[in-house]
Amino acid sequence: MDLVEYRRRPEEQERIGNLLALLPDKTQSVLDAGARDGYISLQLAEDDTMTVTALDLEKPNIIHQNVLTVQGDITQLDFPDRSFDTVLCAEVLEHLSDRQLKTACRELQRVAKRHVLIGVPYKQDIRIARTTCYTCGGKNPPWAHISTFNRRRLTRLFDQMTIEELSFVGRHRDCTNALSVLLLDLAGNPYGTYDQDEPCIHCGVKLKVPPSRSLPQKALTRIATCLNQAQRLVKRPQPNWIHVLFARSSDR
Repeated sequence: MDLVEYRRRPEEQERIGNLLALLPDKTQSVLDAGARDGYISLQLAEDDTMTVTALDLEKPNIIHQNVLTVQGDITQLDFPDRSFDTVLCAEVLEHLSDRQLKTACRELQRVAKRHVLIGVPYKQDIRIARTTCYTCGGKNPPWAHISTFNRRRLTRLFDQMTIEELSFVGRHRDCTNALSVLLLDLAGNPYGTYDQDEPCIHCGVKLKVPPSRSLPQKALTRIATCLNQAQRLVKRPQPNWIHVLFARSSDR
C-alpha cells in the first residue's frame, strides 16, 4: 500500500486532525506508540516545545531534530514509569489478541505521566472485506484487525485512568451478514484488502491477489453483494473511529 497516497485521503486527514486536536495543552513529551511511517510523529514535532519518541516493531525511518526513533514492542515497553506526558497509540490495538491487549494497555498506562490518547476503529465488523490466504487457505480479517472496540471495552482496558475527552470520527454504512460472509468465502473473497502490508494471520505469508473466479463463484459474489447492498438501505450510519483521551486519576 502506498502510504503517501493513503495519508492524503480526506478521511485519513480527518482522523489524524482529530487526534492532534485532542492532544492536551502543555504536552512536552509524547510517545507515539506504533509510529509506522512517522507521519503523526512529524506533525507533533513541528511544535518546537515538544519532544517525540516514535516507536514501532521496526525502528521508524524518521529524521527530525525533535524526534527520537526507537524499536520496541508496546507489550513490553523499555521505559521507566511515567516517562511521557502523553502516550499516543492510534491504529495499533486492533491488531492485538485479547491477551496482548491487556498487557499492552497496562504498559501504555504505566509509562504515561498524565494522559493516554487512543484511536481505534469503532465497532468494526471484521467480516467485511476479509481475505482468503491462497497459501494456507485461512480467512483473514481486513488489515489484520483481529480485535474490535467500543467505549465500554476501552474503559475496561484503561481501568487505571478516566475519560477526559472522547470523539467519533467519520461515518459509514458498511455492513454484512452471515449468509453473505459464507457466500463470499465460497467465492474466494475477491473484494478483500489484498493490498495490505500485513501478512496472513495464520501462516505469516504475504497475501496473494485472488485468481480468476469461476462462473459459480461470480454468481455467489453477485448474490452476496446484492444482499449487502439491500442491508445498507436500512443500516444506520456509524462512526469509523473512536478517539479517547484518558487522564490519570489524581490518586494513581
